[in-house]
Amino acid sequence: MKVANTISSKKVSEAGANLIKSFEALKLTAYKALPTEQYYTIGYGHYGSDVKAGMQITKEQAENMFRNDLAKYEATVATATITKDLKQNQFDALVCFCYNIGQGAFLKSTLLRKVLANPNDTSIRSECAKWNKSGGQVIAGLTRRRTAEANYYFA
Repeated sequence: MKVANTISSKKVSEAGANLIKSFEALKLTAYKALPTEQYYTIGYGHYGSDVKAGMQITKEQAENMFRNDLAKYEATVATATITKDLKQNQFDALVCFCYNIGQGAFLKSTLLRKVLANPNDTSIRSECAKWNKSGGQVIAGLTRRRTAEANYYFA
């Protein structure tokens, strides 16, 4: 008998965490990746109203922020996909995607709808690729990230 995925049991693998970290380069001083962003970012892509201009943290604090943030995105993806038996690489790629675009956007995305309809649908790759813009402009780093996520998802 198969056990359904549960929020507590579905976690990103170390390879998945490293994928996220490869795109969320460690920064110990707060910065704005793009001028269009409302808040500052610090650590491994920790973004929000709690990050202030000029803020500095240690690598240990960055790791703690990353693990706390990661748990939030793991729970979002696990809950949204609980009816699907995703492979580890698929789950990891979706968490990486969600970590970058945010929970609200992920939950409303056509990409998630396609995953829920058929996790092996190859059009998921092209749907992922659509998320490469900020402020209406194509961002090369986002294009690279979306390609890497899709490749990881379909590995």
